[in-house]
Amino acid sequence: MAASPHLVVFTGSGISAESGIKTFRASDGLWENHPVEDVATPQAWQRNPQQVLDFYNQRREQIRRAKPNAAHKALAALEQGGFSVSIITQNIDDLHERAGSRHVLHLHGEILKARSSIDGRMRYPLPKGGIELGNVCDKGSQLRPDVVWFGESVPLFEDACELVSQADFLLVVGTSLAVMPAASLLSYIDYDTPCALVDPEADSLSPPGVLAINTTAGEGVPALVNRWKQQGNLLLS
Repeated sequence: MAASPHLVVFTGSGISAESGIKTFRASDGLWENHPVEDVATPQAWQRNPQQVLDFYNQRREQIRRAKPNAAHKALAALEQGGFSVSIITQNIDDLHERAGSRHVLHLHGEILKARSSIDGRMRYPLPKGGIELGNVCDKGSQLRPDVVWFGESVPLFEDACELVSQADFLLVVGTSLAVMPAASLLSYIDYDTPCALVDPEADSLSPPGVLAINTTAGEGVPALVNRWKQQGNLLLS
């Protein structure tokens, strides 16, 4: 019996934005009206941990209220239909999981978890509430958001590269391909592996050899998934 086609999906803020989650916009350097340097860097954490915790506690509640959209649901449905689907996301929300996807790698961490300030392996789920000053890990260190801040390394990048190298088709959704090192993932696919980018600005964002699909995630992803389910493969021809 042949192995099921392996779709690797690389998602960015565009897919979550359609669920109402506001995202960092590099054009003005602000995230929810905050300079990124004040809320999303190790230096900000050292200067004013309370401000950083308050910021992420507010983002966390926003994400809890959000719901998976048609793109999230379509990818989960493809997996449930027998395809092998691995998702690599730059997003720190849990919308892929809530839609039903079971294989999700969070490059930039997960906002619904806390982690130790001194031992990154110590993570704690946050089913409700947030993180406050004085909340500590089992080693007695202050808890911080389990997210990768600007200026920090991306621990799961090598795992993501390995996944991409195994893809029968790489689908990129809702990302400008501008944030490093994640943007370099495309260089790890086999030379003959097909790749498509779904984004309203795909024509201007797509690197050479990447099929541009100029539409929103909520429209483009379900259309591709329906086609693949009908065909039983990941071909676009």
